[in-house]
Amino acid sequence: MPSSDVPSNWWRTAVIYEIYVRSFADGNGDGEGDLIGLRERLPYLRDLGVDAIWLTPFYRSPMVDGGYDVADYRDVDPLFGSLADFDAMLAAAHALDIRVIVDIVPNHTSSQHPWFASALAAGPGSLERDRYIFRPSSEEPPNDWESIFGGRAWTRTADGEWYLHLFDPGQPDLNWDNADVRAEFESVLRFWLDRGVDGFRIDVAHGMVKAAGLPSVGHPQQIGLLGREPLPYFDQDGVHEIYRAWRKILDSYPGDRMAVAEAWASTPLRLARYVAPDELHQAFNFDFLAAPWSAAQLRATIDACVEAADSVGAPTTWVLSNHDKARHVTRFGSPGIARAAALLMLALPGAAYLYQGEELGLPEVLDLPDDARQDPVWHRSGGTDPGRDGCRVPLPWDASLPAYGFSTTGRSWLPQPDWASLAASAQQGVPSSFLELYRTALRLRRTFTGPLTWHDSPADVLDFSRGGVRCVVNLSGAAVTVPAGSVVLSSGDLPDGALPPDTAVWLR
Repeated sequence: MPSSDVPSNWWRTAVIYEIYVRSFADGNGDGEGDLIGLRERLPYLRDLGVDAIWLTPFYRSPMVDGGYDVADYRDVDPLFGSLADFDAMLAAAHALDIRVIVDIVPNHTSSQHPWFASALAAGPGSLERDRYIFRPSSEEPPNDWESIFGGRAWTRTADGEWYLHLFDPGQPDLNWDNADVRAEFESVLRFWLDRGVDGFRIDVAHGMVKAAGLPSVGHPQQIGLLGREPLPYFDQDGVHEIYRAWRKILDSYPGDRMAVAEAWASTPLRLARYVAPDELHQAFNFDFLAAPWSAAQLRATIDACVEAADSVGAPTTWVLSNHDKARHVTRFGSPGIARAAALLMLALPGAAYLYQGEELGLPEVLDLPDDARQDPVWHRSGGTDPGRDGCRVPLPWDASLPAYGFSTTGRSWLPQPDWASLAASAQQGVPSSFLELYRTALRLRRTFTGPLTWHDSPADVLDFSRGGVRCVVNLSGAAVTVPAGSVVLSSGDLPDGALPPDTAVWLR
């Protein structure tokens, strides 16, 4: 475990770096990121200044959905290495005072999980089928629920019954009313806690429990309602009973173990229920990720999220990009705005999550060849939705090497664009680079204390303090005067003491 001088409740203020394992670093030369490559790059993450890493699934999987279709929750897929490689990586991370959070996928398994194979073989009405959500044979699906990946959320089996999959047909939903399911996942949590992991990121934490009777929604395009309006298959009250049981398990282990929810809820107050004192420790703040580059809307979002989290004594979390969303350099349409947004996010109270490569200023890759795309969103939409491959392109480490040093053999499971100028080696030691901006910001962020206090400011300017540090962000179309104070860090140049549009500054 990290050294004992790490403060208790480390997760309340931590910077946590998401690693999409397949695209981070390839240690064996097959063009696929793995645990060996990750271990070799841990010193880079130490120097970046992160407190913890979150690993996307590395479990045994047919990789229908990038590993989020788990066939064995207690083993490492050979694509990524072995349990011995995991243990070596974990020990190396802890030696560098980096904590390790792993993904847990409790809403569904892979269709190649032994449980689902047994369910298909056992037939209708069996105990094995009760572990999943099967419904009797009929000509039409049991209701109008839609898959998040497109199309209907039901697939018919050879014997005529339907099974639910809110994602791909290769990801059948589990029945969390079944005692076997609850006991199995409590055992899985203990398996990884016993190995020494510091916490879990819970995939689709708002799923698992479905409304009684599985009522229809009543109209199509249901994905557009996610996080806006109630849905009968998401954010049901019954999930909280599950997390109260999980919290007891986490609290029974030493070392301040934690869990963070990937939860979409219709209001910040409903999201806050996931982080009640006897439930989870954190929940991702997708309202902030989705907010446009607008001073009024960002301030309203920040205030609402801080208020909701404070109401239950939990920390807020802030995130700009992840493995499911287009990278924010491209979403904002400007590297300059992305730099300013980073300083805004890192000045806010609570925990911050970074997505691998954002510290390099990587954009979304929009022009991947069709035959290279692997995301089920692309395939289930018939090619009308590009899916998420564009934010999962392997990282550029060294501008002078094939595949930019991602792989020792120059192989890369997704093609990389011309990223020579964005490679870590090209940015190392360059004061104006994204990498050095993030390194400096993460170092200075450790000195920020206290709650957020807003200052009066011109329209389209955000201006707040935390302790002795002040953050000013100009979202207007004209330069504004920088308030009094010594400049600690800025996202861009400050000509003649003015703050240009789409620029942020930290003052002391």
